Amino acid sequence: MTRAVSLALVIGGVLLLYFGGQSLHSFGNEVSNLFTGSPTDKTIWLLVGGAVATVAGLIGLAASGRQ
Repeated sequence: MTRAVSLALVIGGVLLLYFGGQSLHSFGNEVSNLFTGSPTDKTIWLLVGGAVATVAGLIGLAASGRQ
């Protein structure tokens, strides 16, 4: 994985985590949590996708730094 792709994954992952956090505290998510006991699917996918992208980018940056 090239360094630019890894850096893009880290930046994109952090953005997804930010928007997932914002969605987690939104009114619509609070209503969904009230009735279903869990956050909306969109919120979960934003958080999971952000975490996976960030970790993949960090691993790519660490691997490209060793060469």
